[in-house]
Amino acid sequence: MSPLPGSWLRYCLLLFSSLGIQGDPEYPRATPEQVHLSYPGEPGSMTVTWTTWAPARSEVQFGVQLSGPLPFRANGAATAFVDGGVLRRKLYIHRVTLRKLRPGAQYVYRCGSSQGWSRRFRFTALKNGVHWSPRLAVFGDMGADNAKALPRLRRDTQQDMFDAVLHVGDFAYNMDQDNARVGDRFMRLIEPVAASLPYMTCPGNHEQRYNFSNYKARFSMPGDNEGLWYSWDLGPAHIISFSTEVYFFLHYGRHLVERQFRWLEKDLQKANKNRVARPWIITMGHRPMYCSNADLDDCTRHESRVRKGLKGKLFGLEDLFHKYGVDLEFWAHEHSYERLWPIYNYQVLNGSLEKPYTNPRGPVHIITGSAGCEELLTPFVLKPRPWSAVRVKEYGYTRMHILNGTHMHLQQVSDDQDGKIVDDFWIIRPLLGRMMYH
Repeated sequence: MSPLPGSWLRYCLLLFSSLGIQGDPEYPRATPEQVHLSYPGEPGSMTVTWTTWAPARSEVQFGVQLSGPLPFRANGAATAFVDGGVLRRKLYIHRVTLRKLRPGAQYVYRCGSSQGWSRRFRFTALKNGVHWSPRLAVFGDMGADNAKALPRLRRDTQQDMFDAVLHVGDFAYNMDQDNARVGDRFMRLIEPVAASLPYMTCPGNHEQRYNFSNYKARFSMPGDNEGLWYSWDLGPAHIISFSTEVYFFLHYGRHLVERQFRWLEKDLQKANKNRVARPWIITMGHRPMYCSNADLDDCTRHESRVRKGLKGKLFGLEDLFHKYGVDLEFWAHEHSYERLWPIYNYQVLNGSLEKPYTNPRGPVHIITGSAGCEELLTPFVLKPRPWSAVRVKEYGYTRMHILNGTHMHLQQVSDDQDGKIVDDFWIIRPLLGRMMYH
């Protein structure tokens, strides 16, 4: 039998591909999935984001009763997202912002349209103002496979242990893979956490394909920079999320490095002037300035791009963050946990020998990239760096409790040791000491 002509073979492959698409569980349903929350930065509000596989209206029904009718309605809009893979899969991403929520009140909601509704979820509206004590889960590098920390995070969420989540880059490994089906799988995985808590993000290197398009489309962060950089206020803290990746994927635009730097400078100036109301400034970015890991990553070299800038002098962030007195810097990327002594330019700047984190004279760095993923854990160098206080090569995540304007409590939870706390410390900044440092 003669082989199939090339054109006929191509036709068959296309046919099988299209059958594969139609065999996907999503085709062509309008039932919501991948439901998740984010805080749009406006007090008394919450944004609900979800995905459907067919065009549909975007509505959220919500109320305060656990069962019974949901009397309130909010409408939004959907945007079509076409993944950059060969199948050009199309997802419809829906966004609805709920407003005039009662601070601290618990709400029940469902999202969708007459073509299909999600199940009911619960969330607690964030409290307004500065006089309350936010509790956060912080981690990066989770992955759709080997998401070790996720079961415990789900249990913590069900027990109302957190007010928000900070995911410090590297989500699904990788969202774009298998024509973005890996991204779908990851978003379904985190739904039990992210549909109940504002899930705040920053981009990592594993989000970079097609100019970070899956990251930009799937998450709804404050501001107008597609979630690449933004800031928001939470209790006595001002939290800044930014992209370390603009320093590395320069083919997407070198101008982004300067644009982000100018934005950061302006945001930090404003936050620094508002210290009386919100004393803490916290940043989150994916690739750390310092690390003690035994690999060839940027932070193991003396002149990290994030720390010192392009060519070692353009738009480096360490001087900027130190100048405006950033208190705490969260990083990930290294698949481990590391806490640094207060530091600036490789110099340890402890508050004192006995109490290093009371009135520290430089920012405190935490690397928390051990939530999971198939790339496994990253080893440390044999000889610890003099600026490295604690190193933990175990899966886990970080808990942060911002008690008030002077006291902050951080703990590292080990999933390998069934939830044991393997690091526990306080950052204390009396107002007088803060004035001296800033």
